[in-house]
Amino acid sequence: MKKPELLAPGGSLEKLKTAIDYGADAVYIGGEAFSLRVAAENFSLDDMKEGLKYAHDRGKKVYLTANIIAHNRDISKFREFIEEIRPLGFDAVLIADLGLFNMMRTIAPEIPIHVSTQANNTNYMTADMWHKLGAERVVLGREMSFKEIEEIQKNVSPDLELEAFVHGAMCISYSGRCLLSNYMTGRNSNLGACAHPCRWNYSLVEEKRPGEYFDVFENERGTFIFNSKDLCTIEHIPELVKSGIASLKIEGRVKTSFYVATVVGAYRREIDRYCADPENYVFNPEELEELCKVSHRPYTTGFYFGRPGTDGQVYETSSYIRDYELVGIVTGYDSGRITLTQRNRFFEGDELEIIQPNKPYTKLTAKNMKNEKGESVTVAPHAEEIITMDCDSPIAVGAMIRKKTI
Repeated sequence: MKKPELLAPGGSLEKLKTAIDYGADAVYIGGEAFSLRVAAENFSLDDMKEGLKYAHDRGKKVYLTANIIAHNRDISKFREFIEEIRPLGFDAVLIADLGLFNMMRTIAPEIPIHVSTQANNTNYMTADMWHKLGAERVVLGREMSFKEIEEIQKNVSPDLELEAFVHGAMCISYSGRCLLSNYMTGRNSNLGACAHPCRWNYSLVEEKRPGEYFDVFENERGTFIFNSKDLCTIEHIPELVKSGIASLKIEGRVKTSFYVATVVGAYRREIDRYCADPENYVFNPEELEELCKVSHRPYTTGFYFGRPGTDGQVYETSSYIRDYELVGIVTGYDSGRITLTQRNRFFEGDELEIIQPNKPYTKLTAKNMKNEKGESVTVAPHAEEIITMDCDSPIAVGAMIRKKTI
């Protein structure tokens, strides 16, 4: 049994480092062009160099996403882009467009290519063809079941790696290839600028009764007819490992560092526990509770166990569940006290939780709080305020402190 790679999103240099610190084997990032997440902070060339060094110094990998659906105007710029990133040392580049794939193979044949889910990789003939063209890995569409993945594995070369999404947002369209955003807002989802109109509330208008709006109901549960639940497979690590999927991918380059730390940490612990002793493995429900502490929609297992029905959609609201918030980042520990930089308001006496790499979360009561001047305070109300307070056990620099909001 081969332990799969845990692949995490790196929407910024800070998030890349967070993902690696909390247990990711590899991180995927986007440059300032050709990446399908314009809302992410993305990476300059200098950021790429620093991120690659940080990862490689720790034995981790970095993949560069360049998976737009290219237009004619993109071709010459992409050639320049390849020349810029070629010497940096990326472990692979993700491509969706056949023409850009050919350019990568021609100009920088030494860089491995992973074929993005944007290419609609949903059968073994497609996967096999990409491999024959030179791809080392194919990222499967989210529409795949375990049964289909098994069939693909049986019909492709063992040298071809398969990657699959295991956590994060689901799209209503085939592997993210959607024109709804472009049509309604002019923001092209296939160029990374999706406005997520699938999450909006819709009404029906009959052509001979203009101005009269009728709610669109499905099973009388609500009106958010395109609003999918978030994917979560933390309870199915044995099935994922046994499937032979080489890389388990977490979605979320526009998510926060707090999100990345929590999700990566939970999956890291469960994967390691299962692979260490498969015969006696029992899922730890506390890890699912961890995943419920970050901003998320209700969870689903997607298509892994067959096509989802009405239980795969959210009909009541398009809002996220946000039961916890990040209140501080630890910047130091000395003689029973921690120093932190405040991110959200908290009070003396609040029950807090600390998450840090390679450890389960611990609880902490805010007490004996002092500001940067050494003055006693009962609340930390100002963004980026420096606060010290009592803490019995040593805490790692960079640890995150969260607070329940309801």
